[in-house]
Amino acid sequence: MSLRHAVLGLLANGPASGYDLLKSFELSLSNVWSATQSQLYGELGKLDAAGLIVVASEGPRGRKEYAITDEGRAELRHWLLEVEPTRVRRSDMLLRVFFLNQVTPAEAEGYLDGQEKHAQAYHDHLLALEGQIPWDDTALSVYGRIAMEWGIRFSRASIEWSAWAKERLRDAALPEGEWAKERLREAGLEEKS
Repeated sequence: MSLRHAVLGLLANGPASGYDLLKSFELSLSNVWSATQSQLYGELGKLDAAGLIVVASEGPRGRKEYAITDEGRAELRHWLLEVEPTRVRRSDMLLRVFFLNQVTPAEAEGYLDGQEKHAQAYHDHLLALEGQIPWDDTALSVYGRIAMEWGIRFSRASIEWSAWAKERLRDAALPEGEWAKERLREAGLEEKS
């Protein structure tokens, strides 16, 4: 996904000012795609120059309202239906988990605790946000709710996975003292008796 397509998607639902779009990012899209004010206004300029949007009206103090063009709708449709979504296979968090054998079992469990707390906080945030949104039967609301549910389910799965991983560590009963000595030997830092 790109900022370009996020802006086109928002404008496909109706004309909006840069300020309105920024509020939509903050309130609706921030959990899937974020944008700063400077990024958004820069992208609006590029989209206008490319003929994908137009300034539909200009109000007081230079406030511009943007609307999507037919070319913009065609670009959005092309992206939605023909461009394969990027499926990121990299996870800094999971890469760290893979190498947790380089720290003590207590430190590994502490790391997993942190992941569980982070997932729980995100889950709680999404549930609170879900309760604040006035859902209705409009297309934007229905699809927004579907995306919200993905985040809720993903965060719930992350919480469950973290608890499961900590339980696996406890079941393995890795000896703290022996484990640490082995790591020191491997690093050439073995304590001298």
